[in-house]
Amino acid sequence: MKKFFAGLKKTFTRTDFEDDEEGTPNEDYVELDTEQGDMPTKVIVRPFTMEDFSDIKTIIDALREGNTIALINIRPLKEKDIVELKRAINKLKKTCDAIEGDVAGFSEDMVVAVPNFAQIYKTKGQTKEVSEE
Repeated sequence: MKKFFAGLKKTFTRTDFEDDEEGTPNEDYVELDTEQGDMPTKVIVRPFTMEDFSDIKTIIDALREGNTIALINIRPLKEKDIVELKRAINKLKKTCDAIEGDVAGFSEDMVVAVPNFAQIYKTKGQTKEVSEE
């Protein structure tokens, strides 16, 4: 077992380099293009309509991607089944907490959810995040 670990140590701590023609050490290295990674990703503002509880999965998946701001029309589900709406809003809140995002009621029938790079401005009069009517 000692031989095995000694071999691993020797492999990972090897410092010998090939000498070039002039007799100086020649270290092989890889240049990384850092300019390409600086391009910002576009933010997508995407509208959703919540007609059924199962529609929340599409919204949550888009939020988890990290570059989508979701504008959600909750009116169809609100008129259909208020209990399902509450379940969907709770699931949306939990997901926004998990991704360190934010969620708020935009109007009576609209909810906005954003990922962690954005914050929703809330005035002092807005004490509730999302109205669960």
